[in-house]
Amino acid sequence: MPDQEPLLRVEHLCQYFKAGSFVTKAVDDVSFDIRKGEVFGLVGESGCGKTTTGRSIIKLYNITSGNVYFKGVRICAGTQKLKEELKATKDPARAAELKEQIKAAQNDQKNCDKEYAAKRVEELKARYEPLLSSASGEEKTRLSAEYQNELRKAKNTRLVTQIQMIFQDPIASLDPRMTVREIISEGLVIQGERDKKVIDEKVYEMLELVGLVREHASRYPHEFSGGQRQRIGVARSIIMNPDLIIADEPVSALDVSVQAQVINLLDDLRERFGLTILFIAHDLSVVKYFSDRIGVMYYGKMVELADSDELFAYPLHPYTKSLLSAIPLPDPIYERKRRRITYNPLAEHDYTTDLPSFREVRPGHFVQCNEAEYRKIMAEIAAK
Repeated sequence: MPDQEPLLRVEHLCQYFKAGSFVTKAVDDVSFDIRKGEVFGLVGESGCGKTTTGRSIIKLYNITSGNVYFKGVRICAGTQKLKEELKATKDPARAAELKEQIKAAQNDQKNCDKEYAAKRVEELKARYEPLLSSASGEEKTRLSAEYQNELRKAKNTRLVTQIQMIFQDPIASLDPRMTVREIISEGLVIQGERDKKVIDEKVYEMLELVGLVREHASRYPHEFSGGQRQRIGVARSIIMNPDLIIADEPVSALDVSVQAQVINLLDDLRERFGLTILFIAHDLSVVKYFSDRIGVMYYGKMVELADSDELFAYPLHPYTKSLLSAIPLPDPIYERKRRRITYNPLAEHDYTTDLPSFREVRPGHFVQCNEAEYRKIMAEIAAK
């Protein structure tokens, strides 16, 4: 991938949940970026924080701390840790600094749509004004109308609606009291579309894109199979013409044959619309097939991040090696010899004096390790 500004940038994301005095660190200091047009896989065992990361990015949760930037605009800014530090500090200078940081974070979240609209207006001016100055007659009238329409859209679009989510459970994520037409078109209606004919045509187009037919629009979710329900969820997300889709384990509840159909559908839509996808899953063979880069999570932390081929060829973190050793293959001879690697963090790591950090050990390959582990990994790489 050529160097470019990432479409999504996640910096030191923390998402903690409190129950009385007990704090669960569902996501703890996770950082990564996703470039435009790529599929970024996020893997790990159940409960490691993958889904919470996706929900935090799309603002279903108010993040505890960290920042999320989408198209260069800060859409999420955690202030809870800053507020706790402000409450505890007795240094007036530090208190004033913290207040400024909290205020800036709150303003960024409040004004992210305005900031993005201003950016889009400048981009549209740079694109259309030279064309308008050199055009004449009917061509100038057409370009002027197109320009005004694009300006209206830019000023009225909420930035976060350009991120859409496909949920894991194809049953629970669809309202049983709504028809498929109402489910798919809900986003358009919320954005202000009132022309029933336009809505219907758009819904029919989306249904056909995902492999369903127009007649399905008047039916209810209970009349469909699991794979068909998930296709409805895909149609609901792409009707909004998003730049980023967060696919939260979209195939884990489906049969193996249907999984392949849904994955191929997402791949086709990615090519057709130039989509960027955050693909959350725990099936590593699916992730390898579909993803350009992969991040591995364990207990709320990112432990390894690399290109897909690189990660499978040179896994460096003990947890990644354990995950890869669990992948079954349809080869009885290999399966007879396969040995599962068990990951025991207490035995593998000694972080009593030297705490770990996320370090780049090869170009684009990052591992969570301390200084001693880093030297060991570099020696392992040099020996290969």
